[in-house]
Amino acid sequence: MQIRLISDVLKDQYGEKIYRLALASGCTCPNRDGTLGVGGCTFCSEGGSGEFAAGPTTAQSIAVDLDAQIAKAKALVRAKTHGERFIAYFQSYTNTYGDPDRLRALYLRTIMRDDIAILSLGTRPDCVGDDVIAMLTELNRIKPVWIELGLQTAHDDTAERINRCYPRSTFEDAYRRLKAAGLTVIVHLIFGLPGEDEAAMLGSVRYLASLNPPPDGVKLQLLQILRGTRMAAEFAEDPWPVMSLPEYADLLVKALRLLPPETVVHRITGDGPKKLLIEPAWCADKKRVLNTLRKAIAEASDD
Repeated sequence: MQIRLISDVLKDQYGEKIYRLALASGCTCPNRDGTLGVGGCTFCSEGGSGEFAAGPTTAQSIAVDLDAQIAKAKALVRAKTHGERFIAYFQSYTNTYGDPDRLRALYLRTIMRDDIAILSLGTRPDCVGDDVIAMLTELNRIKPVWIELGLQTAHDDTAERINRCYPRSTFEDAYRRLKAAGLTVIVHLIFGLPGEDEAAMLGSVRYLASLNPPPDGVKLQLLQILRGTRMAAEFAEDPWPVMSLPEYADLLVKALRLLPPETVVHRITGDGPKKLLIEPAWCADKKRVLNTLRKAIAEASDD
């Protein structure tokens, strides 16, 4: 089994390990502000999956605090790297949702910095209209732009259960248009969503592998049930089985075997805030988790 990890790809390309800087854009989400729904996806925390972003979350403060955000984010990774180039990763909420002029100015200012090698934007497939794609294409001519789409599952029944608020056909349309524009697309999947067994989870991976062209990258993550989410309340009322670390490692290897060689693996597990974590409790031991997963992948690679 041959796996292309993003850390290796970037090191080959840039000659050094390139770290992400978790930043906030000041965007909200149509699944939170009432446009499509309220409360967001049931697994999503109040921080919009961006608790580690190094800065404010209001649109008014972003414009003046971008430099401070980047400086703070750099300080957080300085123990790991002395490199001078980074990925500007706007992760929390939906980072193509809002005033296009404000977003263009923010992302243009970001990507023009000498210390930013790549701009990466987490978003929803229902928030990439033609005007957004035109903006992203413009930025992509300056430096690489990555679009991270939160699919989470290929199954519409699960999507409805977790309040994703868009069908798979919406993802397919956005994916097709983004790829036609020459943009790099990374797709997020979550393993362990309620109601999904191994066959369903691997079915989502097979779906991604069937796309033409295949995704440029994939982020695989085990579901983490976090305090304060709607899913936490559902889990307390009617718990469902959560995977053990060995079970997740086994599932991860099976999933990686299904991916086409062109697809780069950007993530093999998630890293949520310990203070919010309910289950699986073993996720809190990040070092043990990563060591276990890397060992399982290494052993599978020898097959």
